[in-house]
Amino acid sequence: MTKKASLRTRRTEAQLHALAGVEREIRATDQNGQRKYLQDFSHAFRRYESVLAPEKLNAWLNAASIVLIGDYHALPAAQQFATNLLEQRAQPGDRPVVLGVETIFARDQHIVDEWWRREIDEEEFRQRMRFDLDWGYDWTPFFQLLKTAREHADGIYGLDCMPREDLRKIGARDRHAAHKISEIRQRHPGAVIMVVFGESHLAPGHLPRLLHGQLPGERVLTVLQNVDALYWQAAGERQDQVEAVQVCEDVVCAFNATPLEKYENYRLYLSRLGRAPEEGPDAAPTIYNLIDSLIRFLDINRYSPTNSAQPKFLIDLLPEVCGPAADVRLRRMLSRQAVSETELGIMFRQVEERGSLYLPQLNALYVREFQMMYAAEEAARFLHHACRGLPLRADKNLEDGFSPADRFYTLAFEQALAYFGSRVLCPARPAVRDEKGNQLSRVRCEKRMESAVRGKEEDFLAAAQLLGYMIGSQLYDVYLSGGIVRAQLRRLFLTHTEASAQAREACWELISQTCRSGSKARAAVAQ
Repeated sequence: MTKKASLRTRRTEAQLHALAGVEREIRATDQNGQRKYLQDFSHAFRRYESVLAPEKLNAWLNAASIVLIGDYHALPAAQQFATNLLEQRAQPGDRPVVLGVETIFARDQHIVDEWWRREIDEEEFRQRMRFDLDWGYDWTPFFQLLKTAREHADGIYGLDCMPREDLRKIGARDRHAAHKISEIRQRHPGAVIMVVFGESHLAPGHLPRLLHGQLPGERVLTVLQNVDALYWQAAGERQDQVEAVQVCEDVVCAFNATPLEKYENYRLYLSRLGRAPEEGPDAAPTIYNLIDSLIRFLDINRYSPTNSAQPKFLIDLLPEVCGPAADVRLRRMLSRQAVSETELGIMFRQVEERGSLYLPQLNALYVREFQMMYAAEEAARFLHHACRGLPLRADKNLEDGFSPADRFYTLAFEQALAYFGSRVLCPARPAVRDEKGNQLSRVRCEKRMESAVRGKEEDFLAAAQLLGYMIGSQLYDVYLSGGIVRAQLRRLFLTHTEASAQAREACWELISQTCRSGSKARAAVAQ
């Protein structure tokens, strides 16, 4: 049986490598982390009492009259979670719901009311409340929260006041917010008040204490999100994914992102400061950090002068990282590499859906929108190509002689390693199993391949991806159970698939290896 400590280590080791790099950079740019006010929050929530089932979390939400939702401003998933909670709580026939937000100054309430009455459009609303100048985080997830509130709630209220930049005045902002929430209660005596406020304000001695003093009869529930110490503790639980935990009598914590995802999003926010809006954030440090974390996880020597058990001078093979401004240039370069319009269309649709894409023909990683799970997948995909010496960049016609079967298994093997790498960095990513619950086997793989080669190009790619994800899922299970060691994982990334039938044999060997341990691994993790 897998011990809790071992399971926690395997789930978190690669993330901790990545976190070390991003935290160093954040500390160099933002030195507020040592402020007592912020330390009060991190010291208050070190351990939880129990894992919380989804239905239990819902019961806690339904019993509260004021719900304080901790917001990590740079993380879109945090605002999306708040949106989901509001929509879930605002049910017809139940108590009405109103929303209070830190993002909007109380002085701008008249602007909120004009937008609520549909007298002004989104762009005017955004400009007049000086969202980009006075707040600066992503507009889209916040505006989705406001739209959901306009559809389902009885009101939206700004709770904040100046100055935001001076932490010496942050206590005054808490007192101001508590008074504003008291005014909301007077205006909406029977409503559930949902408040989205920065997480550090929700330490027990901050806003919650003030609210208990001003509104002693209220049942206040604090809903935290993705608190680091609680996340690392939950990583030792047997189930694949812990959605929420009970911290104490009136505090719960939900998990919808990893600490790595939080801080990489914050680093991207910091990189936007001082850049022109059309440039967007600089994603290169984030991508290189993900790649470096996988390299460290696999014990790869980036400076090895030979290519055998280690890739040769991997440090010289790092990809060019391109942002949205490179869209036209990348299309032109891919066209010169004889990539067809059909293939281009498929590639750029993937970028639209997932936010990023590794282009092995150019050794470039295109990031239009940072989504941690898919960025990690593309970083792992690059690493597999780099461990083989970037064969597609060296020979753009390499795959011309591939049979459909060769191409299918090459893609499936690549997808397996890419998916595995993404799970190492994002353990909460859902496992991918056969839709009928069947074990993978050579026969079933051949049937999938034969069906795929008869279909359209997009169906072919989707089938190869699905098979690869299922193989990668099994590989991750075996890794969690301790059934595979680093040297074996590194050899997988070094596996060449350029010659005829190499990829097919590599897939079958990997399936055989993971199936032998797969059932045992899943049972060990589930216990």
